[in-house]
Amino acid sequence: MKQILIFSGTTEGRKLAELLAQNDVASTVCVATEYGELVMQKEDDVHVVTGRMDADEMLAFMQAGEYAVVVDATHPFATLVSENIRQSANQAQLPYMRLKRETDCGMQQDTKQIVYYENAKSCAQALKDLDGNILLTTGSKDLAIYCEDGALKDRLYVRVLPAVPSLELCQEAGISGKQIIALQGPFTQELNEALIRQYEIKHLVTKESGLTGGFLEKINAAMAMGISVSVIGNPEEQPGLSFSEVIKQLETRLGVELKNNKTMHISLIGVGMGNADTMTGEATRALKQAHYVFGAKRVIEPYIGTKETYPYYLERDIVPMLTTWMDESMETEIRVAILFSGDSGFYSGCEKMYQALTKWGVNQDVTIRIYPGISSVVYLAAAAGVNWQDAHLMSVHGKGEPKDWAGEIVSAVSHNEKTFVLVSGVQDVHAIGDLLETMGTDAYKLCVGYQLSYPEEEVVWCQPADCRRFVQEGLYVCLVVNGQPQKRWLSPGSKDDAFLRERVPMTKEEVRQLALCKLGLYEGAVVYDVGSGTGSVTVDIAKMSDTISVFAIEKKPEAVRLTKENVKHAGLYHVFVVEGTAPEVFDGLPVPTHAFIGGSSGNLMEIVDALYQKNPRIRIVMTAVSLETVSQMNEILRTYPVTEEELIAIQVSRAKKAGGYHLMQAENPIYMASFCLRDR
Repeated sequence: MKQILIFSGTTEGRKLAELLAQNDVASTVCVATEYGELVMQKEDDVHVVTGRMDADEMLAFMQAGEYAVVVDATHPFATLVSENIRQSANQAQLPYMRLKRETDCGMQQDTKQIVYYENAKSCAQALKDLDGNILLTTGSKDLAIYCEDGALKDRLYVRVLPAVPSLELCQEAGISGKQIIALQGPFTQELNEALIRQYEIKHLVTKESGLTGGFLEKINAAMAMGISVSVIGNPEEQPGLSFSEVIKQLETRLGVELKNNKTMHISLIGVGMGNADTMTGEATRALKQAHYVFGAKRVIEPYIGTKETYPYYLERDIVPMLTTWMDESMETEIRVAILFSGDSGFYSGCEKMYQALTKWGVNQDVTIRIYPGISSVVYLAAAAGVNWQDAHLMSVHGKGEPKDWAGEIVSAVSHNEKTFVLVSGVQDVHAIGDLLETMGTDAYKLCVGYQLSYPEEEVVWCQPADCRRFVQEGLYVCLVVNGQPQKRWLSPGSKDDAFLRERVPMTKEEVRQLALCKLGLYEGAVVYDVGSGTGSVTVDIAKMSDTISVFAIEKKPEAVRLTKENVKHAGLYHVFVVEGTAPEVFDGLPVPTHAFIGGSSGNLMEIVDALYQKNPRIRIVMTAVSLETVSQMNEILRTYPVTEEELIAIQVSRAKKAGGYHLMQAENPIYMASFCLRDR
């Protein structure tokens, strides 16, 4: 097999040679200096040639060897060298590929600290008008341009490679020994900051050399130290190929698969309140090591310009990019951070993202770790001087208008001494204050946290009426304290006199209690109360748990009004009154898990059939007072596949006082059928 000829001197060229060697493909790598040879790993299938070549020498070298293709992996600023390689390959009739470095690091250039220049000459001219020491990190090639002006030269501190040619160029340009920083990279942000501090640097000069050229580490250091940056823009105009595109073309030409084993480390990070000081040490380290950072715009904003950031927080946006990097990146280890506000386990999208990434990472070398953060609840509790282990935690963030969640707030604050509420903004704070005022008690007080952890932070204790004092938009969280919380009623069923009735029929207390037991309700149930009447069954079902959703279905306007009034009187929010005739109104309603049928208007069979169509495993309890309805019950039990069926008669007698005696007075017998439907 013919060799691959690589003109290198960059990380990309070195990694390409290493990948070829891993796959037993031989390559010859041409580097300009001995330092370029020094950084190359020793590989059996890699032959390194050192020394600069002009166009004629390149042509002769190509013609003297047996090469399958020429890959130009030289530095993006070495435009003349690239042009010579291109022309020589054309004359030697060898396929030419330009492995082009990606120099766009996803930075936003709207900061006044960073100024871009077309070339070294224009940059040097601008530096004359600036005061203070200058750290030049552009290498030794263009050093003479910055040294033409004596005053500017005296302010330069030059970081160059620890190689004789570089030091000779420094000497020729008149740079004294104390101005020379001869070091070999890679350079971390910390090292860059140390140099800036040591030499009292006020301005940093760099080339737009991309991630592999240490560009971001320089920018990060300059931003952290508050100094200005002059950037020489990438001069390369010719099109080129990415690392993965070069690999694919080589695979086609060589007829082999070039395997590149990669590892991706994904950190799901709760960033706390927004101030970086509130992040855990582990989370801070994971974020610092990340090459790519995702998150909502507000969350990633502190890292824009210092990291390659993307304002995405949904699986559909992030996973395709991860797939591309796994397929195309030349790095063997890729580190990704996905940021979430607050704590990763408290009303966060972290869990859903973790599940999606776990599924995506199957059969790939992907590790995923969650780093918790400090939630607004924990922060506010500490600031307010209260504990939160016995508090009720809830969120109305993103749940729509106050009317959509007011009942949930009422239920929570009525029965809990402490309720923490995540809100969407100042309007929600106003709404909560107004709601507590309407509840007619002075037992409530609030602690409102505004912009927690930020310089404008406020933590204020106030009465509900004072909530409208908050006018600034921003991040809010509320603690509602109830000095007289109500005990939850645990026994099934309410007293008959707890309901408004008028002339609308109502399922009696003992029947309701038995019906609730026969329904076999559980957390999260969805219940249809068909023929709700006064809404007594609806109310008693809803009072059993805040997680149960009840749909009260009633066709008579007077009964609809009474149901709504009884629901409102009970302070329930998870009840939905539906006016209309069953089963027609079932369309559009959620799939029920249970149904109570207290009134059917002769449509019992049709109602059960519609319920069966919506959920073939629904649990049903129905009552009847007439023998005709009992006959329909029997017909249903014979017609439909049922399990756990029961058909019982209930006879209730109530004592009536007659003088000094109590006489039992019988009420009409009630017939009750309970059963579960099953698939045929």
